[in-house]
Amino acid sequence: MIDLRDVSVHYRVPRERIHTFKEFAIQWLRGRVAFEELRALSHVNLRVRRGESIGIMGRNGAGKTTLMKVIARVLRPTAGTVEIRGRVAPLLELGAGFDMELTGRENVFLNGAILGRSRKEMQRRFPDIVGFAELDHFIDAPVRTYSTGMVARLGFAIATDVEPDILLIDEILSVGDLEFQQKCLRRMTDFLARGATLVLVSHSPEAILQLCRHVVWLDEGAVVDEGPARDVVEAFVRRATPAAAAVG
Repeated sequence: MIDLRDVSVHYRVPRERIHTFKEFAIQWLRGRVAFEELRALSHVNLRVRRGESIGIMGRNGAGKTTLMKVIARVLRPTAGTVEIRGRVAPLLELGAGFDMELTGRENVFLNGAILGRSRKEMQRRFPDIVGFAELDHFIDAPVRTYSTGMVARLGFAIATDVEPDILLIDEILSVGDLEFQQKCLRRMTDFLARGATLVLVSHSPEAILQLCRHVVWLDEGAVVDEGPARDVVEAFVRRATPAAAAVG
């Protein structure tokens, strides 16, 4: 389902902080902009088969979200090849694809269009999406009035209403109340039971161990370790907190 071979992502970042686009343009035309190369991912190889559940762990800035954007095909790698088979449902950022001035109802149809679904199909699925998100009384309010938890619930409900072949989750399940988090976990568990593929980024060892059988550990854009979930999670926890006991 997912085949990444020798994938690297590099960014060119100005060495000096430039505050406005006008200032940048002037400095660039004068040849005075010096760049440094930031390596977000470096020679990453990843193969995920149908029905597998993969966890991605690492410190902040390790390259986890960049890797997910490459898999979601919203970011083109600097080098390497990416092959994805099947329908992908990405949940990478809170509010991604939402227009905060539009209502929840309008954003349901907007996000449906982004995901390639027809208006007729979204009209049919609309009641189930709103019901799962538990936003019946707020669906006609502007999304800018929603809490972060409400935005997360709506985004998750839209992305997972149609069972995807590949579900990409980037830490958004840490937002919202415990009851809704459990509701999302049950839906993902059902997807896995029916053969869907899951790639989950999380700082929570418990969430990784609950949902994932295999884990990839990233640091500074490179793969440090990968293997059975418990082995890699315990190694990661020991590195992060040397005095901590192994995960129970």
